Amino acid sequence: MPRLDRATTDVAATPEEVYAAFVDADALAAWLPPEGMRGELSDARLRAGGGFTMTLHYPEGSGEQGKTTDDSDVSRVAIDELVEGERVVWGVEFDSDDPDNAGRMTMTWSFTANDSGGTRVAIDATDVPPGIDADAHQQGLEASLANLAARFDG
Repeated sequence: MPRLDRATTDVAATPEEVYAAFVDADALAAWLPPEGMRGELSDARLRAGGGFTMTLHYPEGSGEQGKTTDDSDVSRVAIDELVEGERVVWGVEFDSDDPDNAGRMTMTWSFTANDSGGTRVAIDATDVPPGIDADAHQQGLEASLANLAARFDG
């Protein structure tokens, strides 16, 4: 059975406001990197058929091993689908010499209005390369969702 990594959270914003955080380069660069990592967004063409490159840097002395360099992960993201206020679909490939990190992972972000006036945001990652540690990936997905929710708190 293919691997599926999934995380959800509720965000105090409308689906349209959440969607906007995916198509604004400054917003995306601010919330997407998981806690403790520094992210750099480049080559941003945030439209259907476009994409971006995200470089995540592990903190010095963290003991974490990057997929691209000793302390970084570089991923190239193709934007496969954008449906305003509903869904964003990315095709993600890591720059890595390790064949266990190779392949195209699909990340589908969906936005559903909830009864409190906010939005349930779900991320489904499919075709996750086997070299991506399941626990670390889950923590990263949850951290990115927490960052996204925090953008709309208060």
